[in-house]
Amino acid sequence: MHFIRCAAVAGLLVTICRAAVVTENGFPILWEKAPALLSELPQADGVVKLDPWDYLQRMAMYRLMINATDPYMSSMGPGATENPLWGLPLQLGWKLKSGRLVDPTGVSTCGQESSDPVCIAASSWWGCANYLLSVIPFLAAVEAGVVGDGQAKVEVQVPAELASDYCSSTCSSVHPDAIQKWVTFFQSLKTISASEVSDDDKKDQILGLMWSAQLASLDAASSTCADKMTHYSSTEKSFIESWLNSGQYVGASHFHSSLEKSVQFMTPLPSRVLQETDSPPKIADLSAEENHTLHTFGWMTSVNKLLGGTLTSMWQRAMCSAAARAKGRALLEDLVLNPQFPTSSMLGILTEMITKC
Repeated sequence: MHFIRCAAVAGLLVTICRAAVVTENGFPILWEKAPALLSELPQADGVVKLDPWDYLQRMAMYRLMINATDPYMSSMGPGATENPLWGLPLQLGWKLKSGRLVDPTGVSTCGQESSDPVCIAASSWWGCANYLLSVIPFLAAVEAGVVGDGQAKVEVQVPAELASDYCSSTCSSVHPDAIQKWVTFFQSLKTISASEVSDDDKKDQILGLMWSAQLASLDAASSTCADKMTHYSSTEKSFIESWLNSGQYVGASHFHSSLEKSVQFMTPLPSRVLQETDSPPKIADLSAEENHTLHTFGWMTSVNKLLGGTLTSMWQRAMCSAAARAKGRALLEDLVLNPQFPTSSMLGILTEMITKC
């Protein structure tokens, strides 16, 4: 479902609310317009020349990675969209539709729907963070021979003023941990998919490696993109912090980020950039679902800070087995999607899970 609408009437005031748009014709935003083959991307002298500040070219990286890894993902389920990499292009689409790829400084029209809609602003924190979740895994997939069969040569365009934060052909020197974990993920797919273990074990292993790589990218984004935080309101900054923190929970639980599951969890994300006057869970032009998600994310981050990081560490300790991780995923679903769920019970649930590890 692309839209969740609600109407609140108070006297003559009518407020229409809608949740985040994350799909288009059942797929990520502009998916069908993005190149699906390496040969469809710009090339010169046999080298693929990628422009990561073009939304369609970032989306093309995801199409290529998903197409290349699909043969190794049968353990994820029988559907055509069970590949856990689907969560990444859906995130990029949400960032586009919610205005988070627009130049937050207002100096340029980059990203504005009326003038340059597929431009990703170099000054956008979200665009920077997504770079670590698109270009880094793509270069790792090329290095591992999963994309391009080991024959492809790829260069990534880097604006001169951003050369210290980004990379052109290999990121091993700039972001060694993230690159290595993504290479490990891609290199391990063939071995795991051909192993004699059960599909459940294959699935858990693949998801574990993928989330290890994603968390490394998010960790790199936290430092690399930090200077771009100054362009946003304190409310949006708090959401960015909570969004980064949420990765620790979904990652430790080995969340299966299939297309369907990812849409379910992303639809309640805020459909616009948050302003200084916004105060969740009482933001009038956002839906009840969006307000609930913002409130829950904020609560988890605040409690974790108050406890000196204990909430995150307890969660990670509780995710000690495949069975425990399944319980963790169910708990996440309650936290994010069930407004009636008592968040205060979370610590007790985690304590009980830890005693059973």
